[in-house]
Amino acid sequence: MRLTDKKMKLINRSAISTAVLLAIYGGPVGIAHAQQAQEAQASGDTAAATDGAINKVIVTARRRAELIQDVPGAVTALSGADLEKQAIPDLTALTEKVPNTTLKASRGTNTTLTAFIRGVGQQDPVAGFEQGVGIYLDDVYLARPQGALTDIYDLERIEVLRGPQGTLYGRNTIGGAVKYVTRKLASKPTFDVKATVGNYGEKDLVLKGSTPVSDMLRLGATVGTFNRDGFGKNVVNGRENYNKDVLAGRFSAELTPTSDLFVRFTADKTVDKSEPKQGYRLTPGPAPASLAPLNDFYDTRANLYAVNGHEQKVTTEGQALLLEYTIDPTLSVKSITAHRKSLSYAPIDFDSLNTPTWEAPSIYSDKQTSQEFQLTYTGSRWQGVAGLFYMKTNAFNEFDVLYNALGGLSLLTRDDIDTKTWAVFADASYSLTDTFNITLGGRYTSDERSAAIFKRTYLGLAGSPNLGNPAAVPLAAPNTDLGPNDLHRTDKKFTPKVGFGWKIAPEHNIYSTYAKGFKGGMFDPRMDLVATGGPNSAASLQKRQGVDPEEVSTVELGLKSALNGGRVQTNAAVFYTDYKNVQVPGSIPTFGANGAVNGFAGSLTNAGKAKIKGVELEAIAYLTNQLSMNAMYSYIDANYKEWFVANTTGLVNIAPHTEFQNTPKNAANLGVTYDWPFAVAGRSGSLSLTNSVSYKSKVYQTEIVSAPGIASLDPTVPGNLALAQSGYSLWDAGLVWTSADRKIQVGLHGRNLADKRYKVAGYNFSGFFNTVTAFYGDPRTVRATVNVKF
Repeated sequence: MRLTDKKMKLINRSAISTAVLLAIYGGPVGIAHAQQAQEAQASGDTAAATDGAINKVIVTARRRAELIQDVPGAVTALSGADLEKQAIPDLTALTEKVPNTTLKASRGTNTTLTAFIRGVGQQDPVAGFEQGVGIYLDDVYLARPQGALTDIYDLERIEVLRGPQGTLYGRNTIGGAVKYVTRKLASKPTFDVKATVGNYGEKDLVLKGSTPVSDMLRLGATVGTFNRDGFGKNVVNGRENYNKDVLAGRFSAELTPTSDLFVRFTADKTVDKSEPKQGYRLTPGPAPASLAPLNDFYDTRANLYAVNGHEQKVTTEGQALLLEYTIDPTLSVKSITAHRKSLSYAPIDFDSLNTPTWEAPSIYSDKQTSQEFQLTYTGSRWQGVAGLFYMKTNAFNEFDVLYNALGGLSLLTRDDIDTKTWAVFADASYSLTDTFNITLGGRYTSDERSAAIFKRTYLGLAGSPNLGNPAAVPLAAPNTDLGPNDLHRTDKKFTPKVGFGWKIAPEHNIYSTYAKGFKGGMFDPRMDLVATGGPNSAASLQKRQGVDPEEVSTVELGLKSALNGGRVQTNAAVFYTDYKNVQVPGSIPTFGANGAVNGFAGSLTNAGKAKIKGVELEAIAYLTNQLSMNAMYSYIDANYKEWFVANTTGLVNIAPHTEFQNTPKNAANLGVTYDWPFAVAGRSGSLSLTNSVSYKSKVYQTEIVSAPGIASLDPTVPGNLALAQSGYSLWDAGLVWTSADRKIQVGLHGRNLADKRYKVAGYNFSGFFNTVTAFYGDPRTVRATVNVKF
């Protein structure tokens, strides 16, 4: 049954109103979840549940364990138990729960992550474009977005930090950070089995086990297989679209030679062999057929399914070695050594047609090596962390763009981007009194980047020599052929942080911070020197310099409260960000001597200035021992103030014609959980009923939304507007039974129960290829889960 628009509007208003009322009742909030207390009650742990208080949530947002309500910053934490109980499939579901945060699969992919926090992020995953939001796996920074979106399993918790992160984390990130924190191994043998079945043929299985080998050594492993039929079909060849075929595994070895030394080695690997995710074409197909758009948004007519003989496949793997040594009760050191790599064969069919009109068979290959040292001090008045970070990465991609015009063209682009970065950082907090503390931090970063970029056009649609066509005939000299000696830059920056925390009452903690963030400059991996007037033109010379580093300065004021013995917790934050030199990638057409479109070129630019301000409210109330509510509301006002580009008459400021992408102005979530004792087959336990409604206002997928006087910059504006998603709501619900000893959990879960269709990404080539394709969020899904612990 579909909800009417009127009913959904009422639900939206209710969600927002309840979030505000809870925040006012408890003061402002950060957010901890009540399910942990409820599970303690279900297990019969009366010490944890007698007074119905919400359990205290411990996080390591500042690289040391502390209560989430004591962290002077905007942090949201969700425990692994909560994630499993709600059957949250992957990181993208957190978009509904975390203020001013967008996490989604990148357009045309299954496991590449696009992340935006408070308006800051990066949508394009090609080599050379760095993320604005840092993704961490057990303190290891994931340099590339490929493979960063994985199914959630074997997690202790996920932490989402909003705002610049530079004085605490290995890699400086300007928008925020998302931390996957995995569980440490148990002191006794364990074995868990979790099975999931659902509509669209979903069949998932996760096996986890660990055992102590000796008093010093523990071994553990997890393997998971995640499978689902497609939400749609290819109407031409019958292949699945939006299906899932993923195999993932993780191995851990933990060694404790002494009580002061802890050593942990981990290795993980994920293989995604899902079909390519093909988009829904919003525009009619070309003449003479003039094919109309299909009826089902998940269907496609695409014909590209392989790259140089390889079907779509994404493989990511990594290894990490952690050493922690406690020098004395106040001082400890940590070393984090890691290596990661990934390889992706990505057939990207821009046109979504059975005939090759505009396609991009692509190969991505990435690798990284990182080393971090930390020194942590926790005294009676001083607490802090100091660190040294080094990382070396290589991002390599090759792709042909097949353009069915002028007899057929294959446009090869090859990018080989090296980055070396090192930094020193420190963050210290000093308690002037028992209720007032100050924090000072700073980071010095050096980013060195070099690139080799090659671009050339070949005749025909069979592809270039690099991607399987050795007989390809080049049309002319290379459009771009530059090496590391031509494309090399080093950006250095010191970024400070200052703040205070004041416990104005036992229940209320107010804080304020000022922090700067920095992301190094980069080169346009799609640069076309011929298209900009020739290799020696002023425009080409400017492209060789790359774009300037991004910089943000953020002021944040927040209040965290825990009332009525912790039964009500609220967090509120207001922030203001000055954002400079925003790096905005894009593509523009190139033209031959006859005026016809003969290809495309990159349009990487710096948007000069932007201002972002917003409000974030989170609340949870344990109303009775059985009933709890949680709510979230966020508001953001993000505007470009200066963005100068050249047109035929000179420079023009296009800021009035732009919007921030992936940044809804309003977002809200309201959840209600009711628990009651319920025995099954004589086995005591508890039954939990959850209901959650979330809302997001209009979302733009690209920045430029109108183009008066700048048609030469972006003639694709109508498609940009077609890709925008108007405000929408999602309704999720679940019924979960948990045994008193927590060894058995059975659940029935529904997501997007109103079966809403909403765009989450898209490609816009409307102005020169008449192609606009969109990608949609999941339809209504229903799944049953069984989790057994032995």
